[in-house]
Amino acid sequence: MQKSGIIVVVSGALIVIGLILLVVGNQIILEGVNQDEQKISSEQLLSISADFDIQETKVGIFAIQIIDFKEDIFSFKILNPSDNEIISQRINQEVIEKEFDILDDGVYKLIIESSSNNENQVFGAIGPLPDASKKTLGFIPIIVIIIGMIGLVGLGIYEIINRKKSV
Repeated sequence: MQKSGIIVVVSGALIVIGLILLVVGNQIILEGVNQDEQKISSEQLLSISADFDIQETKVGIFAIQIIDFKEDIFSFKILNPSDNEIISQRINQEVIEKEFDILDDGVYKLIIESSSNNENQVFGAIGPLPDASKKTLGFIPIIVIIIGMIGLVGLGIYEIINRKKSV
């Protein structure tokens, strides 16, 4: 019984550590990515800015999610530091995630607009593309959580088998 208690504590600790690593890893991956959400309509737009340094990254990324999406109502544009449009398009799906090239240092803006008088909840994010080493941090917490869960499942199976033998 003492061994099973240790296995429960170790497995539980691995799961908790994995969850903590998951939160920390997401913060590291999304470092420099600015996010915002609000209700937009024809009178209210959503504007999100991010400062880019061409020495650090040459690729930016943006994401848009629209709750209660309706086609041909929403559009977005990306403005460079000179306030020139570098991308502009209608939104034809609920979630969009795209990359864009960073050609100058400075503040780039993601502007999301609606042609509808009805308000819709919109989420947007813009920032530098995370490098590959940061993305791999996302797998480590999942592996730790899986190992912890395997320990708990293995203990459960072991206890069931031992209980049947003792009966």
